[in-house]
Amino acid sequence: MFLRPNLWSLTVLLLFLTASPLKSLETWIQNAKKFYADVRIEMKKVTWPSRQEVVGTTVIVIIAVFILGIYLAVVDELSFRALAWIMRYFGAAPPVR
Repeated sequence: MFLRPNLWSLTVLLLFLTASPLKSLETWIQNAKKFYADVRIEMKKVTWPSRQEVVGTTVIVIIAVFILGIYLAVVDELSFRALAWIMRYFGAAPPVR
């Protein structure tokens, strides 16, 4: 025999299904607001570098990248020439660039 649910259980189920997402949305919004406020407080505590410090470190990074690039180009050329010499020594075709 089919049992019909009573009105009370349907009401409770309906309230549970509608209140739960709204409650979690409200909680999420409150958490997001708190997080944003905390971020603003922490950002006020940050010691930002001066323009002179930023320019100085940028120049150092550019110079370091340039030196590393030259070093890698020299190592690449030397390893290519060494490999070509080894291949010629053993009679194989030299590597192609």
